[in-house]
Amino acid sequence: MARPMNRHTATIGKTRSCPHCRATILESAAVCPACRHHLRFESRKDAQVEPAGQVALKVAGKVSRLVTDGPGEYVVVVVIRDARGAELARKVIGVGGLAAGDERQVELTVEIFDPQAAS
Repeated sequence: MARPMNRHTATIGKTRSCPHCRATILESAAVCPACRHHLRFESRKDAQVEPAGQVALKVAGKVSRLVTDGPGEYVVVVVIRDARGAELARKVIGVGGLAAGDERQVELTVEIFDPQAAS
């Protein structure tokens, strides 16, 4: 017998478009993670610029070009796969050029939220 779905279970993982920057965000988000605009009014202690989720993964690094290597180009790609390895999403986050001796820093953070706490 199937378990009845409550209001929160039915909306887990649902997305919407941020009205400010048009990024695809979680429907439960009170603050857009892309542009950081507030999306709904909450009590002062609950409204945060940074989400209060569990940080499941955080990776930071930098890429650089040696002066002797001359100029170069870079592309930042994020791929999300399910447990079987099937590709769910692939996004080019940014591209650009690096002058000789130049560098860029990249940070990737994956946060997990309890949507019941957000409502």
